[in-house]
Amino acid sequence: MTDLFAKPDPHQLHGKGGWFLALGILSLIGGTLALANLLLATVASVFYLGALMLVAGILHLVHAFQVKEWRDWLSWGLSGALYTLAGFLAFTNPALTAAVFTLFLGVVLIAAGLVRMWAGNRMRPLKGAGWIMAGGAITALAGLVILLGWPVNSVWVLGLFLAIDLIFQGWALIAVALAAKSAG
Repeated sequence: MTDLFAKPDPHQLHGKGGWFLALGILSLIGGTLALANLLLATVASVFYLGALMLVAGILHLVHAFQVKEWRDWLSWGLSGALYTLAGFLAFTNPALTAAVFTLFLGVVLIAAGLVRMWAGNRMRPLKGAGWIMAGGAITALAGLVILLGWPVNSVWVLGLFLAIDLIFQGWALIAVALAAKSAG
């Protein structure tokens, strides 16, 4: 059995660098295209999440009918119906869905930032505690900036997050590809 928490052997990467490089380049291209058209990237994000919610909703509904003898089968059905409705809304009104997701993102970033600042403060005087607090402050500030621009920024914020993620993942995968090449 493979130990999932064991450190990887760098020599195992040798010969697989091409896959990492190709995926890295594709991610970098996708991120650059998303950055070039943030509105389209936002709509793509909304449709992707909508598709996931539709599938999850349908699976929840199927599950509800599979467990009809359970006392809580109705709550499973209601959960599935709400997920399906949310997924359907993403496709029928992507602008509203983007606004709701953007609002949620802003609130969650503020909450996460405040929790990190609190955790960093509790870690004091350990080294690195200041970095934890600074990172939390930046996260909370990002959430605040999103909320201050809401709902107008809903047409581009999700696309920007997608573009940044794809670009960073692309560079990270390219770095792994280069490490794989040098591991041999």
